[in-house]
Amino acid sequence: MKQFMDENFLLHNETAQKLYHEHAAKMPIIDYHCHLDPKMVAEDYQFKTLTEIWLGGDHYKWRALRTNGVDERFITGKDTTDWEKFEKWAETLPYTFRNPLYHWTHLELKTAFGIDKILNPKTAREIYEECNEKLQQPEYSARGLMRRYNVEVVCTTDDPIDSLEYHIKTRESGFEIKMLPTWRPDKAMAVEVPADYRAYVVKLAEVSGVTINNFDDMIAALRKRHDFFAEQGCKLSDHGLEEFCAEDYSDMEIKAIFNKVYGGATLTKEEILKFKSAMLVIFGEMDWEKGWTQQFHYGAIRNNNTKMFKLIGADTGFDSIGEFNTAKAMSKFFDRLNSNGKLTKTILYNLNPCANEMIATMIGNFQDGTVPGKIQFGSGWWFSDQKDGMIKQMNALSVLGLLSRFVGMLTDSRSFLSYPRHEYFRRTLCSLVGTDVENGEIPYAEMERICQMIEDISYNNAKKFFNF
Repeated sequence: MKQFMDENFLLHNETAQKLYHEHAAKMPIIDYHCHLDPKMVAEDYQFKTLTEIWLGGDHYKWRALRTNGVDERFITGKDTTDWEKFEKWAETLPYTFRNPLYHWTHLELKTAFGIDKILNPKTAREIYEECNEKLQQPEYSARGLMRRYNVEVVCTTDDPIDSLEYHIKTRESGFEIKMLPTWRPDKAMAVEVPADYRAYVVKLAEVSGVTINNFDDMIAALRKRHDFFAEQGCKLSDHGLEEFCAEDYSDMEIKAIFNKVYGGATLTKEEILKFKSAMLVIFGEMDWEKGWTQQFHYGAIRNNNTKMFKLIGADTGFDSIGEFNTAKAMSKFFDRLNSNGKLTKTILYNLNPCANEMIATMIGNFQDGTVPGKIQFGSGWWFSDQKDGMIKQMNALSVLGLLSRFVGMLTDSRSFLSYPRHEYFRRTLCSLVGTDVENGEIPYAEMERICQMIEDISYNNAKKFFNF
């Protein structure tokens, strides 16, 4: 019987162990998509308790707690202590066998705090106190944790109206790890609620210094902010979509739709789709002009529980995998940009794994030989961000594309303790490839090339692809 989470955790044969320990493990981390709070990095935030850093914004854990029958006051409530919240997590964890949270929890305890104990109600108090004691030490600050995990670059997720003051402050402080912004313009095309959209456009006008009276003015303001992001080192954009939009439209129609929604009128479904279609093309062209990489995270149904959304807001654990027929629209959108010679480097992330093979074949339609892996199938995202999801994504990419050109893993997290997800991914990758070698499906005689592939997927491909 193997020991739980020993040095060869997830590495089921000798070749996998060699690939991980001698190659993947030594590579730095490029976390090219995350949701870290830039202010915490700029101010080198010191966390007060394990609950704050571990449970404070982790909706993965919140979902598990609710499923285990834990009252909301011990999850997001204000009238319970940090210890009481942590105690409920320790009580819940033994019920998470076969859920990735069980592995992530113990991997984070081990790599961040050097704790090999199993977390359960009996060990909760001693683990809590030991971690709290260590969190008071300078090396456990926000920046300290990034250093501990050998992080080289992080890309946060930022709205066009963001001042990026904390990115600037961090850079000017001389911090050796790059923290770069990512352009996330979802609100600039969120025209479903006219009052909210007008309020956003007013803010955009303020920060850009552009008076916005019509559609052309708004695009001018967005371009100005796009330029500002580029000046601050931005190299990627990101879009959170339910599904792709690629309706036919005319410039006159889009200008009229903007006037209508900016004037406070509710748009029809057709008008919403046309406006979003136009905005996606414009954003794609902006990114192409600057040589950025555009990312698309699509397929989530968000805020399903309206009662809880009203109580505690968005991103609190009430989202799920959606089921959309979006392949034709996706193809039409990329073809539109490609036909005009303005399709930039692109990463596609699907939330529903049933679309894996569709995505793996879609990316092959628009490779053009200019950049290896110009159109990427992104790593398993959100609900697929675990061993089974990673394997399915890599298998589809391997069979229908080139795994060797994959830009690898990211955390997509708000937590400074999420970097072990890179280790989890690398171990899974090495196990997958190592097993093929052991089974005679990849020749052992090509071990030098195999080792290079592991290092490339772990780090080198991302470094080159994003020009970091």
